Amino acid sequence: MSTTYTPARAAALSGFTLDTLRYYEREGIMPAVARTAGGHRLYSEADISTLGFLRCLRDTGMPIELLKRYGQLCRDDDTLAERLDLLREHAAGVQQQIDELLEQQRRLDEKIGWYRGELDRRAGTA
Repeated sequence: MSTTYTPARAAALSGFTLDTLRYYEREGIMPAVARTAGGHRLYSEADISTLGFLRCLRDTGMPIELLKRYGQLCRDDDTLAERLDLLREHAAGVQQQIDELLEQQRRLDEKIGWYRGELDRRAGTA
């Protein structure tokens, strides 16, 4: 028998709130989740994996509209090329953010070095 998870456990594993899990399912970002006879959601290992990837996309700044588009594309096996394009475009944006952050880090390090040097000079140790 395969492992299933309650919504609370799925939320804990994914880092999303229960409201977000419901929203993602309602908006088609997340495929429909299996339910018990009583109507309670049960998340599979595949669902948890999907949530993990959605978390990655969200944490890297993918806008909700693109998350929705990705969810729509995932429901059709004939959209692999479109999914690839969407993810490549997003990855390029992430790389640009990384490059910008690295430049900002370089500037911070430069200023930190200047302050260290200035403090050493004033203390007479330079």
